[in-house]
Amino acid sequence: MKVVFFEDVEGTALVGDVKEVKNGFARNFLLPRGLAGPTTPTNLQHANALAQKEARRQEKLDADAKVHVDRLEGYTITLEARVGETGRLFGSITNRDIAEELTAKSGVEIDSVNVLLPEPIRDLGPRPVTVKFTRNVSIDVNVDVVPDEESKPVVERLLAEQAAKEEEEARRAAEAAFAAREQAPASIVAAAEAAEAAQAAVAVSDDDVPSEDEDSEE
Repeated sequence: MKVVFFEDVEGTALVGDVKEVKNGFARNFLLPRGLAGPTTPTNLQHANALAQKEARRQEKLDADAKVHVDRLEGYTITLEARVGETGRLFGSITNRDIAEELTAKSGVEIDSVNVLLPEPIRDLGPRPVTVKFTRNVSIDVNVDVVPDEESKPVVERLLAEQAAKEEEEARRAAEAAFAAREQAPASIVAAAEAAEAAQAAVAVSDDDVPSEDEDSEE
């Protein structure tokens, strides 16, 4: 069924849009709720008027939001968290935590629903997080999660253990590479020696060729 939308329906259409939808979706959801209607001339005219009104409203919302975006450009907030023995956080950092910290530090009133966080943060470190003010206006802010004072010794120990592990892995890799060279087939070693001998012979023959200055002297 082809319908014209009188309101935005998230994931489906915006006000004023004309779309083909499934009959059941139209009859059971859109039409009873007044979200859309058949594409009659009257409905199309009504939907067009609603779309123009919504466009003016959206334009004002976007203009107001851009003021906030300018204030948050390049902004970074730091959040402290308790860290467990494995390096993971006790609990997590949520969009509410980020919204509250941003509001407190920047002075921009931010609702937690505007912070687009797919899942709570459970690890240390910096990452970009999107704050979406309107349909058309959003900005990425930097959120850096650091250990609290009680957790710093735990993090320092974990970093030292990781560094030691990487050093040990590098040592083993070097030893393996050395062993592989030592066990190379004799033919490869012989070929390498022959190549070196050939290069040396070419160098000697080049020395035996008289230069232009020597030819002129003769």
